[in-house]
Amino acid sequence: MTDTIIPPSSSRRRALIAAGALLLSPALPARVRSTPERFSERDDVRAFCAELAAAQGFDEGTLLAQFTDVRLQPRVIQLIRPPSSPAVKSWARYRSRFVEPVRIRAGLDFLSAWASAFERAEAQYGVPREIVAAIIGVETLYGRHTGDFELLDALSTLAFTWPPRAELFRRELGELFMLARDLGRSAGDFRGSYAGALGYPQFLPSSWRRFAVDFDGDGRSDLIDSPVDAIGSVAAYLSAHGWEAGQPVAQRILIDDSAAAPLVAAGVEPSIDAATAAAAGARPLREEALIAKPATLVDLVTPDAPTEYWLGFRNFYAITRYNRSYFYAMSVFQLGEALRAG
Repeated sequence: MTDTIIPPSSSRRRALIAAGALLLSPALPARVRSTPERFSERDDVRAFCAELAAAQGFDEGTLLAQFTDVRLQPRVIQLIRPPSSPAVKSWARYRSRFVEPVRIRAGLDFLSAWASAFERAEAQYGVPREIVAAIIGVETLYGRHTGDFELLDALSTLAFTWPPRAELFRRELGELFMLARDLGRSAGDFRGSYAGALGYPQFLPSSWRRFAVDFDGDGRSDLIDSPVDAIGSVAAYLSAHGWEAGQPVAQRILIDDSAAAPLVAAGVEPSIDAATAAAAGARPLREEALIAKPATLVDLVTPDAPTEYWLGFRNFYAITRYNRSYFYAMSVFQLGEALRAG
C-alpha cells in the first residue's frame, strides 16, 4: 500500500514505466509478459465490457473507452504473488508491527479527534470504539497509508492477467465501475492498494457499495476523505457480520498442544462449547472460569516459543470476516485493548 507506482499526469510516462518494469521482471508469468499493452484491444476486456453493460445498464462503448489509458502494472502482480520462499509465520513478529507505541499513540489521538463519531457509532451499531479504531489503525495507520496505486490499473491487471484470482478481481472491477457511477466519478479517479482496497478502512469496491454509510450526513459515503464515514462504515460492517454488543471477543487459555490440535482443526466458525474445551484440558490463563460461549480455538504460533492459545468468540469471528487471519483478528483485538487501556 505504500509503494507509489506512477503519478497520474502522463499516460506516456505510465506506458514507459510499465514496459521497463516488464523487461526487468523475467520471473513474471509468460502470460503477463506477453499481455498487449492496451487493455482496450484485448478480447477478454471487450467481453467484460459487453457483459457488464448488459447486466448493469452501462453503455458498452463508454466502458471500453475507459480502458484506453489502462496499463499493465507488473508491480501489482509481484505483490499479489505468494513469495517463492515464504517466511516462517511468527505471531510475535506480526504482532509487533501493529500493537506498538506509534500505533497506540496515533490511535488515542484519532479516538480523541473523532470522539463524537465514535460515540454515535458505538451507540448505533454496538461495536466498541476501540475495535473500530484498531481496524483503521491496522489497515492504514488511521488514514496515513491508504495506497497509491491507480485502482483501475491495479484491478485490470489482476482481473485479466492473474488467473488464480481473476474471477474475484473481475467482480471487483465491475463493482468499481458501479461505485464510480454511484458517486458520480470516473473509475480512473480512485487510488488505493495494489489489491483494490480503498480509503481509511481499505474496503474493496463491493464492500464500499454494500456496507459503507453516510455517517457525516453530507449525502454520500466517502471512505477516502471522511474519517467519520469510515468510522460508521467499519462499525456497520462488523455489525452486519454478527458483532454482539457487550459480549467478549477472546479469552486466553492454556492447553496442551496435542489436545489442542483437533479443536484447532474444527475451523474458524465458533463451535466449541466450554465443556468440550474443559474436557480437552483447557484452563483460563487469568479468569476464574472458561467463558461459557461457543468459541473457536485460536492458535498463535511463534517459532521456538510455546504456541499461544485463545478461545475466540462470535465477536472474534466477526473480525475475521474483515480479514480471514487469526493473526490479523488478534492484532485488532489487542490493539483495541491497548487503546481502551490508554
